[in-house]
Amino acid sequence: MYHESVVAMWEAYKKVNPNAPEFEKFDVWAFGSSKEGADELAALVLEGIKTATASNYALFELQGEQVPYPGLYNIILNGDGKAVAIIETTSVEIVPFHEVSADFAYLEGEGDRSLQYWRDVHEEFFANEWKAIGQEFDENMLVVCEGFKVVYK
Repeated sequence: MYHESVVAMWEAYKKVNPNAPEFEKFDVWAFGSSKEGADELAALVLEGIKTATASNYALFELQGEQVPYPGLYNIILNGDGKAVAIIETTSVEIVPFHEVSADFAYLEGEGDRSLQYWRDVHEEFFANEWKAIGQEFDENMLVVCEGFKVVYK
């Protein structure tokens, strides 16, 4: 079950945006793989620095989940599992890891926002995801490059 802040945030958003979809029509998640990472990345979203995120395409297939799409709403959690923002997906592109662009790395808003920083951090992150399912990281792996905007905080 979600933290009570998730339901409260969605209800508050619906009051100012009555055309928003029903409660069940969005995803709820935190960035990163640790409490500290979730807090740090959520702060970047709230500051307007982080306007994109990357994920492992193969995991969507393995878990039978739908790939994000423009118009999808997401409630972002901090490291304590509390809702801090609602974002709306604005763009999605699926590309091999080695073809992720410097522009996209900049939009992710992490570190010095360079492509090299993005590759270093995300190679380690994706390698850990692959290892967890008995696979090895490959630069040809497909990455879901998702742009978003904050619609409520």
